[in-house]
Amino acid sequence: MRARILASENRKWWTLGAVAFALFMIMIDNTVVNVALPSIQRSLDAGISQLEWVVNGYALTFAVLMLTGGKLADLLGRRKIFLIGLVLFTGTSLACGLAGSASELIAWRALQGAGAALMMPATLALISAAFPPRQRGLAIGIWAGVSAMALAIGPLLGGILTQHIDWSWIFFVNVPVGLVGLLVGLIVIEESRDTSREQSLDLPGLVTSAAALFALTFALIEANSYGWTSPLILGLFGVAILGLALFVLIEHRRRAPMLDLSLFRNRTFTGANIVALLVTLAMFGVFFFMSLFVQRILGYSPVQAGAIFLPMTVLIIFIAPLAGKLSDRVGSRWLMAGGLTLVGISLLLFSGLDASAGFWNLFPGLVLGGVGIASVMTPMSAAAMGSVALAKAGVASGVLNTFRQVGGALGIAILGAILTSHQTHALATGSSPAEAFVDGFQAALLVGAVIAFVGALTAALLVRRVVHHDVVPVAEPAV
Repeated sequence: MRARILASENRKWWTLGAVAFALFMIMIDNTVVNVALPSIQRSLDAGISQLEWVVNGYALTFAVLMLTGGKLADLLGRRKIFLIGLVLFTGTSLACGLAGSASELIAWRALQGAGAALMMPATLALISAAFPPRQRGLAIGIWAGVSAMALAIGPLLGGILTQHIDWSWIFFVNVPVGLVGLLVGLIVIEESRDTSREQSLDLPGLVTSAAALFALTFALIEANSYGWTSPLILGLFGVAILGLALFVLIEHRRRAPMLDLSLFRNRTFTGANIVALLVTLAMFGVFFFMSLFVQRILGYSPVQAGAIFLPMTVLIIFIAPLAGKLSDRVGSRWLMAGGLTLVGISLLLFSGLDASAGFWNLFPGLVLGGVGIASVMTPMSAAAMGSVALAKAGVASGVLNTFRQVGGALGIAILGAILTSHQTHALATGSSPAEAFVDGFQAALLVGAVIAFVGALTAALLVRRVVHHDVVPVAEPAV
């Protein structure tokens, strides 16, 4: 009996390790490509619009298929869908590195995003299934730390590989990592699925949710290029609203829906997802616009621009697991509210930067942002996953990660529109290009700070202490 308990104890940590390997690849591919775009342009003779779609093709399929990936994981088996996604992601990473044209690279990147969408919801669901409630916060903290670390390290790793080897290696490095994750996953991960009732593939739900998310994400990606009031963008927003309404109607009437809408009656689940949207929206203000600021205005190289985030990255790595462990003891509510407040303060500090700033002017904001993000991401994930039955872990993870991905797209679109608007106005009034960019940058991050404070208020009002319904009492052994 003792050997069996020890084997189970080891298995869950090996499961977390396999999932963390895969998660690192998924998240790093959100940011690693950005600094390599000039090299890709020269190598493949790509146009500006093609370069944009090298990034957006991945983000689009990732966001659109996340909810589908979560449902398939619950229906067909989380281990099975995770491993299928891992094989697809690893294979397409190799194909991306070997691409001989921009069109090929865009196509493989879109398929790579599909593989990520199958894996991502399953990662969180597998952790929830492998760990008991008293340890889930710590495990999810490690999950969140790996996720944030990959996002922050992406630009630095991309700069080093592109500058010293070749841009194709930003994709090739995924191959050995993926193979190790696949081998470990095949050996140690146990299968789990939703066995709560009769299950079936909700095809109308899959189609309408994918159509609505495609229209919304595409519109957000292209809004600043086409104009927010252009017929195409307005039409896409209309399709997204219509598709979402149709999806809700279909799910409300189905006996075995793709998404159980009753999940949103839980205030904690709803609050955690709203916070996921808002914190990711604000967070992209740090990663995306700060990267532009330090390169365009302060003159940092791509490697230096990536390295600038290391103080934040180190803090996230160390604090996220601690925040998860603390959320197991005291709950997620005030950790989330406090963390978002720190994120808001860090964005206020960043909004005061100008062309005379140095590293030590950036440092306080990076420290507060790192502590704040780590204090939000883990408790937020723990609250969302802990507020639903274990059988619904895949769908719950899919919903949470969809909100996060849409939040990232919203962040770039909305804050980018604010930056562009202020930049254009400043140029019209006689400011230099650098001064105009700084003016827009400051306005965008000021709005980001307000969004973070709204997120803090949302967490305080909606999130409550999670009561785990999947805890099974264990009888005391006879002496």
